[in-house]
Amino acid sequence: MLVLTSFASLAQPSHTLMPVPAEMRWGTGRLSLKAPLKLQLESTADPAVAPAAARMLARLQGPAPARPAAGPVLQIRYGRVGQAEKFEEERYSLRVTPMGVTIDAPTSLGVLRAFATLEQLATTEKQLRYLPEVDIQDQPRFAWRGLLMDPARHFLPVAVIKRNLDAMAAVKLNVLHWHLSDDQGFRVESKVLPRLHEVGGADGYYTQEEVKEIIAYAAARGIRVLPEFDVPSHTTSWIAAYPRLASNDSTYGVYRSFRTSNIAIDPTKETTYTFLDSLFTEMTALFPDPYFHVGGDENDGRQWRRSPRIAAFMRAKGMVKADRKTVDKHQLQTYFNRRVLAMLQQRNKVMVGWDEILGPDLPKEIIIQSWRGKKWLVDAVKQGHPALLSEGYYLDLNYPAAAHYLPDPLPVGTTLTPAQQKLVLGGEAAMWSEFADSVIVDSRIWPRAAAVAERLWSPQAATQDVPDMYRRLNAVAGQLEAVGLQHRLAPERLLSQMAGPANLPALRTLAEVLEPVKEYKRHFQGMTYTPQTPLNRLVDAAPAESEVARRFGVLVDSVLASAATPPRPVYSVRQLAALRAQLLLWQTNDARLQTLLLLNTALREYAPLSTKLAAVAKVLLERLNQLQTDQTPSAAWLAGARATLDAAQAPAGQAELAIVKPARRLVGL
Repeated sequence: MLVLTSFASLAQPSHTLMPVPAEMRWGTGRLSLKAPLKLQLESTADPAVAPAAARMLARLQGPAPARPAAGPVLQIRYGRVGQAEKFEEERYSLRVTPMGVTIDAPTSLGVLRAFATLEQLATTEKQLRYLPEVDIQDQPRFAWRGLLMDPARHFLPVAVIKRNLDAMAAVKLNVLHWHLSDDQGFRVESKVLPRLHEVGGADGYYTQEEVKEIIAYAAARGIRVLPEFDVPSHTTSWIAAYPRLASNDSTYGVYRSFRTSNIAIDPTKETTYTFLDSLFTEMTALFPDPYFHVGGDENDGRQWRRSPRIAAFMRAKGMVKADRKTVDKHQLQTYFNRRVLAMLQQRNKVMVGWDEILGPDLPKEIIIQSWRGKKWLVDAVKQGHPALLSEGYYLDLNYPAAAHYLPDPLPVGTTLTPAQQKLVLGGEAAMWSEFADSVIVDSRIWPRAAAVAERLWSPQAATQDVPDMYRRLNAVAGQLEAVGLQHRLAPERLLSQMAGPANLPALRTLAEVLEPVKEYKRHFQGMTYTPQTPLNRLVDAAPAESEVARRFGVLVDSVLASAATPPRPVYSVRQLAALRAQLLLWQTNDARLQTLLLLNTALREYAPLSTKLAAVAKVLLERLNQLQTDQTPSAAWLAGARATLDAAQAPAGQAELAIVKPARRLVGL
């Protein structure tokens, strides 16, 4: 057997594994899956492995009415006699031979991670399904590997949460960070303070029974559920329900904007803490996880500074800056955090907050989640706080998978000491839902979240090959459909609703090379969004990262690499033919699509993008002819090409053409 020590080596057997295991040895044999595997459990621990094994085997081999007494065996050994399982213990060994499969792990969690690997190993060849012979020793690099989902802005029904939990388990993410309250909504039933969900959850909330159902569903897949109730800002929906929480005399309704509200509850009233104590008593009992997230972000303190009463409180407590006059909202928020921390500690919870709460007086036991930049993670651990990284993993920014794959909680060459490095617990991908409702949220999370999952699980040295990451990511995207994700199906349905059967191919051709504008530019391009704004336009059906455009870029770079080969460029006939075919499709698609775009009022705003796509294709076809005939483009031609590409870069309908950058490279601009 051959030991694989690099990402590139995975291409030899070509099996798709994401995340990459710590160590693999491939054999030359294979295990046929024609006969159902017989399950043998040897354990002194969690009995939940049996139903998990049944689910895995059903996906791997299809439903089997009975597992035979003879034939290949799936043997699972886990648990230690008289020893409790530790959640952080996820290592496992997996061995596949022509005779069967053996899994060894100290905990049931390790077994669940082995199941995820086993499903990815399955291969179909000539209608025969099999597992390759392999020996795997695996464990995660970071213990905390999370995904934040945000039902506060757009409510996400139970079924949506469950299928995303299945996808998380498939790529070995192990923390669902559930952002359950914000200015736009409070999404959990409160029996103690019922107006929270009656007012803040009027358009959807989870009953306490549904919360328990989701927690149990997650636990059966080895996933913790971390609730977040964001305070003291992001609480307009709370104040709408209970006006006594307000920092001023204004009254509020549930916030219907996605802009930062700069509204915060009053941290100087004892009634505020009585309220929070009642709520946290209820919610800490509902959520069994040892961690509890209290937000703390994006509070600029303007309401506190402008209130004479709150300002007087700060001065009386010495909460002023160095000039001894200017009140310091950060000190007041630290005071607030200490009060909240005491409540959570009484209930045996570890407090988690966003990096704005970090300060020299903050108790060291609070976990800091860095979203504004790596600086805050470094500062947190240097001050003795455990820390998480989310900066670089914000999926809602619509960056490509590579942009989320490359950031690392502990990059090569870090200046942190070994003790400080141990305080870096891991990281979380984040999917804020301003522009993602229950229909399209899967397509905004997946498959890009799998790139973050690999970054947080796999050895650092094995996660440097971006092209191979994409090779495997595409295969994983298909595998995730088997667990019920609708990341491909839902956008296709939207396109069908817009176009109808006759026009669907042409609209799809345009949509698959569009991407939503990056970052939060949709807020500033002529349309105001609220939680009630339908997300059913072409920009919502477009992929967060265009795979067609990415592959086009790879093909362009390959052709350009050939052009750089001395003494004379030698182009691949196949590559040039593929480029030409793609460009001809884009050039002719506009004529097929314009009637639909102009007659359909919902699509009319995208007509310029279709026309610009055809114009870019025309320029690139001319460039291909120049390359094939070894012509140097004239200054006038280059000026015209630049003007065409500059025009094509302008967005329309909050979407942009994803092929412009590789087009510039092909032209030489």
